[in-house]
Amino acid sequence: MFGWVRRLRRPKGAFAALDGLDFPEFEPGTVWLVGAGPGAPGLLSLLGYHALSRADVIVYDALVSQKLIDLAAPGAERVFAGKRGGKPSPRQADISLELIARARAGQRVLRLKGGDPYMFGRGGEEAGALAREGIGFRVVPGISSGLGGLAYAGIPVTHRDTNQAVLFLTGHDESGTVPQAVDWEAVARAAPVVVMFMAVKHLGSITGKLLAAGRDPGERLAIVAHAALPEQQVIETTLGAAGGLADLPTPAIVVLGPVSAYRETLDWYTGPLRSNPLG
Repeated sequence: MFGWVRRLRRPKGAFAALDGLDFPEFEPGTVWLVGAGPGAPGLLSLLGYHALSRADVIVYDALVSQKLIDLAAPGAERVFAGKRGGKPSPRQADISLELIARARAGQRVLRLKGGDPYMFGRGGEEAGALAREGIGFRVVPGISSGLGGLAYAGIPVTHRDTNQAVLFLTGHDESGTVPQAVDWEAVARAAPVVVMFMAVKHLGSITGKLLAAGRDPGERLAIVAHAALPEQQVIETTLGAAGGLADLPTPAIVVLGPVSAYRETLDWYTGPLRSNPLG
């Protein structure tokens, strides 16, 4: 079997076939909002890679891998626009203004965002600002950490034996606190599996609200930090115990529900498989 796998290895120069593809033109004065995926550089899409090779300027987030940035065209300008909880960060309005100014200057602007631009990535706000200013843009979806990051941890976000629904939520609002607009009782009843983005800082408060709304304290809960990267960590606990954990690694995705049990057989990203820098 292993000999058969070796014969199927990608021949050298196989990616040259991409040179003949009819990629869409990255026009000067436009902005591409591109999802970089959950962490591993190899999870970037072909359109995202095309944008990297053509961009005049790359405005990128804190969660975008430096190995991915290194794939950009040599002359491309790199502009860091990372937002991390509890640390000095550029205002969202200023980031949008930067994109607008760069496009008006005739540059090809790549806005490179971790995960997917529209999954708690504020991509909708940035696209809206561009639309209001009449600036052309393209959205290139990315693999969300709430899907791809969990897959790298051996956790299928849905499985027909456990859940027919899943709920995604963010752990903080624009002010950095637990979202006040969330109906936690409805969340607790809505789906067997709840996937939480940016929830570690307020995990104690969030788990307390879910417990008060009737979720079982013995339910499985997993915290996946540095998803899809060699330093990935997975902490498995319960809903009742999660609030007492301290010094949790970030960035992390949190999943509540029975699907983390599949890690026992589906935890594939281990050992030598973590040595490949592309994922």
